[in-house]
Amino acid sequence: MTRLAWLALAWPAFAHVVSMSSGDLTVDGRQARYELRMPLYEISHVPGADRALLDHIRFWSGLRDARLVTKNCEAATARDLYVCTANYEFAAPPESIDVECTYPAVTVPNHVHLLRVEMGAKNDQAVFDLSFPRATLRFRPPTLVEIAATQSGAGFVRALGGAVQVLFLAALVLAARSRRELLALAALFFAGQAASVLIVPHTGWQPAPRFVEAAAALTVAYLAVEILLLPQAGSRWLVAGVLGAFHGLYFHLFVQKTGYNAGYVLAGAALAELTAIAILALVLSRIGRLTRALRPVQVSAAALLIFGVTWFVLRLGS
Repeated sequence: MTRLAWLALAWPAFAHVVSMSSGDLTVDGRQARYELRMPLYEISHVPGADRALLDHIRFWSGLRDARLVTKNCEAATARDLYVCTANYEFAAPPESIDVECTYPAVTVPNHVHLLRVEMGAKNDQAVFDLSFPRATLRFRPPTLVEIAATQSGAGFVRALGGAVQVLFLAALVLAARSRRELLALAALFFAGQAASVLIVPHTGWQPAPRFVEAAAALTVAYLAVEILLLPQAGSRWLVAGVLGAFHGLYFHLFVQKTGYNAGYVLAGAALAELTAIAILALVLSRIGRLTRALRPVQVSAAALLIFGVTWFVLRLGS
């Protein structure tokens, strides 16, 4: 239990629930200008950020890399951003552009970078993360099938993209006292997420990423408290719906940032979460049978409580 508690205390220090940056690449003939906008808190632990960030994005066309001509990075404290601008030169005017982006290697593993590219009247965009570090921008309208696959796939990856998402789903499984209750908890959790994504844009409220992180941490801690101190509490399904609404704020920020269709993103996220819940329920039930005397539910809930509270304090303090 001691080692588990120390792991729970240490893990939040290196994690982010919301980790996003954006960039624009404007192409004019052989010349291209790239602007990267990274939240300042993302680069606090990146040594030599002015060099490291631009070393982790690469553009090429026709098997030849674009040549970096000039670059400049500086903190725009008024906007809470770290901004890098760079000028590139292609060997010939590109018809399509290949991009490799490995920002998760220097920020956090679940970092997401949204790149928009403009070439005359044509434009395209791509989303990069640890799972999809490369993309080819062809400057043609995507088909409906491509849009659905790309955007639902992004939702699938985002749903399991951080420690807090996976741990919350584990807490949800632990909180269920029967299969029927687990189905009710999962359904209300999905409904809460969807409500946030669909309703918040119409309220005029713009949740700050740090608030979303702190709220997500508290959802893990609250479920742990329910399991430990209120084992017979009723209406737990209602609690799952409310907590799902807090998790939905992350998808609201993602949809707002990318301009993706909320329905596709939520469908992909629901599929990922349903799969994860099924696997976690199977694994935890097997562990519970083998280690019943060690009270695995209570021990796991205690670790989740430590994790959630520690994460909340760290994010609130930063």
